[in-house]
Amino acid sequence: DRIKARAEALMLLEEPFLMAGDYNIIPQPEDAKRPEAWADDALFRPDSRAAFRRLLNLGLTEAFRACHQGAGHYSFWDYQAGAWNRNDGIRIDHFLLSNQCADLLKDCWIESDVRGREKPSDHVPVWVDLDA
Repeated sequence: DRIKARAEALMLLEEPFLMAGDYNIIPQPEDAKRPEAWADDALFRPDSRAAFRRLLNLGLTEAFRACHQGAGHYSFWDYQAGAWNRNDGIRIDHFLLSNQCADLLKDCWIESDVRGREKPSDHVPVWVDLDA
C-alpha cells in the first residue's frame, strides 16, 4: 500500500518517473518456468499478484512486458538444484513506468548471461532504454 500511495503521489506531478527493483512478485504464469511450483509461495499467491495489478491499474506500464511477450524470460534463478542449468527461473524484477516515462521507452531487456558467470548473484540485471 505504501508503494501504491507513492505512485499515486508521483502521478499527480504528471512528470516521467519509474519505479524499479526486486518486487518479489511473479505477475503471470508465463513469468515462471514452473508456475505450479510457486502456487503456495508469496511470490505467486493471488493476493500478491493482485497488489501488483493494482499498481498497473493506476496506469503504470510494466516495461519488460511492453517490449517482450511470452514465456521463458527470467530475472532470478535459485541456487538450489541446478535451476540455472535447467533455466528454471522466475521474473520478479520489474520496471514500472508512468505514462510520461512509457512514452520514452525504447526497450527493456534482461541480461541473463550474467547468471552463468563465476560466483553470480541469483538475480541478473534488467535494463531499460529510454529516449531521454
